[in-house]
Amino acid sequence: MERDSQLGLYRLVAAQLKEAHTRVRTLQVPEGVRMALSRQLLAITASAKHDLQGAARRLDRLMNDLDEGRFPQDPGMHGTP
Repeated sequence: MERDSQLGLYRLVAAQLKEAHTRVRTLQVPEGVRMALSRQLLAITASAKHDLQGAARRLDRLMNDLDEGRFPQDPGMHGTP
């Protein structure tokens, strides 16, 4: 039974990762922000191999940030207006 729930979580995380990658790709943000978000998604993907539940939590937080318009700062801006 636990294996079935683990498989279900894998499917859920895979579907959410696919959606997140699509959303990041279509965001109207500076390229530096898009790259930072892509790196976060790659880190979540890599962590899913070792800690699926932790990756699911991190992905949920990232998706909530995207929903609420919270993005990382553009590394190319360096605090200039």
